[in-house]
Amino acid sequence: MRLLVVFCHPDADSFGAAIRRAAVEALRSAGHELREIDLYAEGFDPVLSADEKRTYLADTAANIRGVQSHVESLRWAEGWVAIYPTWFYGAPAMLKGWLERVWLPGVAFRIASAKKRTIGGELGNIRLFVGITTSGSPWWWLKVIGDPGRSLFMKGLRPLYARHCRMQWLQLYDMNHVSAAEREAFLARVTRDLRAIPR
Repeated sequence: MRLLVVFCHPDADSFGAAIRRAAVEALRSAGHELREIDLYAEGFDPVLSADEKRTYLADTAANIRGVQSHVESLRWAEGWVAIYPTWFYGAPAMLKGWLERVWLPGVAFRIASAKKRTIGGELGNIRLFVGITTSGSPWWWLKVIGDPGRSLFMKGLRPLYARHCRMQWLQLYDMNHVSAAEREAFLARVTRDLRAIPR
């Protein structure tokens, strides 16, 4: 399977980076073809500019040209894997900005046709999504507040993909207090689950 791995963390020595290494190794060993985007290492600009906002619907092609390589990778992929830390209950600004600037009308979705209707999906090529994250909060507190980060990736974006897209979520909670053994166990889980993804 052609898989796009999107990594978002500013620290190359972080546990998030260790997750990325484990994920990439597992996917490659399972025979998948990968493309990787490291948003911080690339210096991706997450800010939707005033000019991009003006052309968002009027001239989407102009906005696509500004992030062409990212759009091409998204269209190339049959699945994608997001690896990031949960900050303030959601994706880091860098990753949220990547969604805003790359997942454009005509690329990821169609504008709703009328009031009270939702957007239509344009990413029928995506048959798999895997979200991998860590969070300082315990699982029960995220459940109380509605788990906005997970809801975005597992519910909000789901209608954009292929009809029977497989969805998987891996999260290490209480990150500020987990032991080394718990971190190793999570890495082992990431490796095991990603190696099991069929080609």
